[in-house]
Amino acid sequence: MSIADIKKSLEQKMLKTVDSFKSELSKIRTGRAHPGILDQVQVDYYGSMVPISQVANVTLIDARNISVQPWEKGMGAKIEKAIRESDLGLNPASQGDLIRVPMPALTEERRKDLTKIVKGAGEDAKVAVRNLRRDANEQAKRLLKDKEITEDEDRRSQDDVQKLTDRTIVEIDKLVQAKEAEILAV
Repeated sequence: MSIADIKKSLEQKMLKTVDSFKSELSKIRTGRAHPGILDQVQVDYYGSMVPISQVANVTLIDARNISVQPWEKGMGAKIEKAIRESDLGLNPASQGDLIRVPMPALTEERRKDLTKIVKGAGEDAKVAVRNLRRDANEQAKRLLKDKEITEDEDRRSQDDVQKLTDRTIVEIDKLVQAKEAEILAV
């Protein structure tokens, strides 16, 4: 393994960390409706638990309402029950075959709680990035110990790894700030 391999691997892992953080942020509910909110809700489909998107069509009606159109007649009640029992605090209403999921307005207290959750998730993502930095630096030290690279190359590699880490942490901070602004916007 060379320094270039270590850097390339580190960059890919950091991108995956940021992508994972983005998907985690998309699950945090703001005052607006978003079909992705229901992605983690699982429904019983003939004995196996599957995401709602695999048994129904999930679309937006307007900024505050999501519609769920089951593909099979008997699934409506199961989907409605799964949404109601999820920890999202949603109260779906059936209209024939269509299930409407209105998004309740967030209280000021709930908004503050959500910003704390976002900050916590941001810290977790930063810790993951710092762990990746540590692992990359340890790999470079191993190469130095095995005399496969010089001390100058090791020093340069640590500087490059730190720059990449700093860029990634700045990106995570920007995502946190944007999500907080979105949550706090009334």
